[in-house]
Amino acid sequence: MRILHTSDWHLGRSFHRVNLLAAQREFIDHLVTTVRERQVDAVLVAGDIYDRAVPPLAAVELFDDVLHRLAELGVPTVMISGNHDSARRLGVGAGLIERAGIHLRTDPTGCATPVVLGDDHGEVAFYGLPYLEPRLVREALDAPAAGHTAVLEAAMRRVRADLAARPPGTRSVVLAHAFVTGGAVSDSERDITVGGVASVPAEVFDGVDYVALGHLHGCQAITERIRYSGSPLAYSFSETAHRKSMWLVELGAAGAGNPAAPGGAALSAERVDCPVPRPLARIRGRIEDLLADPGLARHEHAWVEATLTDAVRPQEPMARLTRRFPHVLALAFDPERSPEDPLASYARRLRGRGDQQIAEDFVAHVRGGRGPDAAERTVLGDALEAVRTEESGAGRGTGRGGAEVAR
Repeated sequence: MRILHTSDWHLGRSFHRVNLLAAQREFIDHLVTTVRERQVDAVLVAGDIYDRAVPPLAAVELFDDVLHRLAELGVPTVMISGNHDSARRLGVGAGLIERAGIHLRTDPTGCATPVVLGDDHGEVAFYGLPYLEPRLVREALDAPAAGHTAVLEAAMRRVRADLAARPPGTRSVVLAHAFVTGGAVSDSERDITVGGVASVPAEVFDGVDYVALGHLHGCQAITERIRYSGSPLAYSFSETAHRKSMWLVELGAAGAGNPAAPGGAALSAERVDCPVPRPLARIRGRIEDLLADPGLARHEHAWVEATLTDAVRPQEPMARLTRRFPHVLALAFDPERSPEDPLASYARRLRGRGDQQIAEDFVAHVRGGRGPDAAERTVLGDALEAVRTEESGAGRGTGRGGAEVAR
């Protein structure tokens, strides 16, 4: 079975001040063309279809367009909601849409009800695990704790129980939207930290033939059978080095795959590149050097992030840079400082520290060196988590046994 794995479309998102709707439409055209020309048997979209809970009308129209086009091709499509999506809104009409071969999985309690497709080697069960907000789905999934690992393990127990009751040789694919340990992050993914821990071990997904992940925006393989497709477009300058693509996965017969997983299906994966609307570039240095350096000519047609290191902030830097780099979108200042400069020392002390560590360091500072004890660290963690929850609460609500999250 030939499977096209994609995720993190973020329809409706812009890149700094640039509207990306045209680029997203070009990607959708590319997706549909790939499905048709490569004779894809199933399309998987692993969450974050929209960029926010209440997307703009143009984004909804684009999503409606791709649903119709995939349905016309007669290729089954399985989609899950991500942490940016409103699960309840995205899932409206799922039962009706399913009749057209579009399978929306947005209710966590339905994670063990697969979409079952067949090929010459038998059946393949596709299990959709939408983004699981731990505090909202813990009870519904009978998870022992409100953490990412706990709720995903609870969901996977249900998946394995259903799979065990199916005919021998049934192959399995899981779609999930999560941060799996070992994945490389970028600046454009919103934090899903709960209790200071966001990542889950890859072993959570043991026992299935392929795991189609969403959330991280870089295309990458955690293992041969656990992969992120990444976002089809760059949504931050931290993705400058990304090669945007989708995974075209060939799932073969059961029993012909990984020797370490008896009964596992044979599997191969190929990257299918996505269209690039405009390359990205990060440039750094004193403004006069950036304007004069001939080696930077290759970036004159790119979207540019410029970091100026001048000791004194130059006059009208954006206007001057734009004359050479007409698509400069972001400007930052990082003045060159001597090691004795107190501002440089402060920046070094903060580098690489998370909110929890900075808060604990502050407590130690005002107490003359005595940091918080275990109970106080818990209070600080709960307070920081409450702030994160409040900031991400817009558009959140609970639905039938599930969760609705906008982050």
